[in-house]
Amino acid sequence: MAELKPDAVVVIRAFDDVPEHLFRIETVEEDRVTGVALTGPFAGAYGEPPLDLIKSIAGKD
Repeated sequence: MAELKPDAVVVIRAFDDVPEHLFRIETVEEDRVTGVALTGPFAGAYGEPPLDLIKSIAGKD
């Protein structure tokens, strides 16, 4: 996804017991992004989800 860049908001797929949620990217790494969850049970928490958990760019279908 070429749109993966700092400050982009992405949709993270549901995994384990964590529902689908929005995530703001801080950095884009080779196999993951870093940033902060905006919604869901981890809202406000730092995370490093792998690229395969990114469902889409928020607001784009």
